[in-house]
Order: sequence, then C-alpha cells, then structure tokens
Amino acid sequence: MSWYIVLAALAIQLLAHLLMPLNLRFSRLHGILAQPGERRIHESSIPEAGGLSFALPIILTQLIFAFVFRHIEMGRLFFELATVGVLALTFGLLDDRFEVRPGYKFLWQIALGMIMYVIGYRVLFLTNPLGSHFILGWMSFPVTVLWYVIVINAINFIDGLDGLATGISAIVSIVLLVVGIREQNFLVISLSAFLLSGTLAFLFYNFHPARIFLGETGTQFIALNIAAISTAGSAQFKGITSMTMMIPLVALGIPMLDVFLAVFRRIRFGNIFTADRLHIHHAMLDFGLSQRTIALITYFITLLFGLIAIGFSYTDKKILFTLLMTLLALIVIIAYILMRRERNK
Repeated sequence: MSWYIVLAALAIQLLAHLLMPLNLRFSRLHGILAQPGERRIHESSIPEAGGLSFALPIILTQLIFAFVFRHIEMGRLFFELATVGVLALTFGLLDDRFEVRPGYKFLWQIALGMIMYVIGYRVLFLTNPLGSHFILGWMSFPVTVLWYVIVINAINFIDGLDGLATGISAIVSIVLLVVGIREQNFLVISLSAFLLSGTLAFLFYNFHPARIFLGETGTQFIALNIAAISTAGSAQFKGITSMTMMIPLVALGIPMLDVFLAVFRRIRFGNIFTADRLHIHHAMLDFGLSQRTIALITYFITLLFGLIAIGFSYTDKKILFTLLMTLLALIVIIAYILMRRERNK
C-alpha cells in the first residue's frame, strides 16, 4: 500500500506544478487578485485562489482511492472527504472573488463542521496528557464543529505573509504523517501524504517573493484536510485516540495561539469580526524582521511544536506537557512584548 501512496503523492506534486500557470492565468482573467491595502503588505496586485493548483489534484487522488477501496469503509471516507473538499473549494473561490461577509463565513464554517460530523470525521476523544482520554459522548457534536471552526480560522489568520500558512501546513502534515505511520493508520497516512505533497508544491510559488497567494480557496481546503486528518477514522481504526486531539493541537501551536489572541483582542475592542493588523506575524514584521526571516523563524518554532507532538506518542506525556507549556508561555510573553511595543509607538 505504501507504494500507492508514494506514487499518488508524486502525481499530486507533478499536477500541482503543471496547473500553476493555468491557475495564475485563471486568477488574472477573472479578477481574483489581492490588491494592496492598509492590512496588506504587498505593493502590487497578486493572483489569489492559489489553492486550486494543489487542491484539485488532491481531490482527484482522493476520488481515485475512493474507487479503489469502494468495497470497504475507507473508500466511503475518501469519497465523502473529496466531496466536502469540493464544497470548501467552491466557497473559498467565491470568497476570493466577491469577499463574502465575515458573518456568512462563520455560518459556513459551522455548516462545514456539521457536515464533517455527519460523514464520520468526528472528535470522539480528548487527549489528557496527565491521564486517560476523555470520552466526549454527546459532547462530540459541538466539539467537532468547534474544532473545524477553530482550525479554519487558525490557518486563515496565519496566512498574512508569503509562504507562512503554506509552510506551517506542510510541517503539520509531516507530524500527522509520522503519527499515522506509527499507528499504522492507512487513512491518516494517505491524507497526510497528499496534503504534504500539495503544500510543498505550492510553497515553491508562495514563498517570498510570492507569485500567488493561497486565498480563502487554499486556506479553507488546507484547514478542512488538517482537521479531518486529526479525526480520521476515529470509529473505524485502532490507535487513533492517541492523536486526538493533543497532537494536532500542539503541531498547530502558532496558528492556534494567534487565533485565540485575535479572538480575545477583538472581543476587547467590541467586534469579533473586525479584522486588524495585530497578528503575531504583523508584530514581527513591524519589529523590523523581513518576511523571509519571519517565515523561517515560524517554521522552526512549528517544527519544535511538531517534535513535541510526535513525542506524545513515544514517551512520558507529563514531561512533554511541561516542556510544551514552557515553550508556549515563552512565545506568549514574546508575542505580548512585540504587540505592546507596536501599540506604544
């Protein structure tokens, strides 16, 4: 089976590169462009909807795997994720073109979480680093919907600099892939490998100076797949509880921290849907760091979080949990200092 996954990942990589010129032309032809503005860093129009170039090959591969495994439960999971992926891609494309209102986006995210719960990508357990897992029972539904909403916004919020969200997503995919291999979970391995291949292909064009942006098209699709991988096969495959939900939460440490800081900040200012320029990466940029430097620093920190996340599958969770809390506290302090310094200028 591993050779099928490797060949599929290579095909996704190749197709993503081949589709990129068409993606650039499509974005320009239909006016799907990120224009310079107060909250934007770039100084010229940049094509958006970049997610099409790798999302379409991933969806096609998922459908092929759905056909190959059509006689077992896994085939259904591949097919239904591909179907929801098309929906996420379509809404993201509409958002990139027409700039959908934040309230409608939020309702869509809730609907997406509900759909994923219905088709079987559910959060059934919460990892307790200090003891046994928490079984959610009836709480599975609201926690699942909340999980998808949080991950979508986390990837969306961190997508503020060239290559930032794409690189972080690739690292998170590696973490989930390693855990999937350890647990011998074919569904997790496949989906993680597909997403890793697609994001690495796109990073070639998205790293500073970016020739194309992810847009909502890309961030929604990536977030959907990361959230789905985190819950993939929770009722069908053994071992999945070891990665629900501590490992994906830790691996997504930087985006998660940024989204929670943004929510508290916006509540304080009176409107949770009001966008601002106070994200962690913006503060680092205003501090004088270049986009390339910020991306590399964030990749490194995400990799550290990822190694800690993988460690939860191998060793004493209490020790790693203490290390994680220490690292997280340090990052929160640094982020607070950076943001306070910018506000005082």
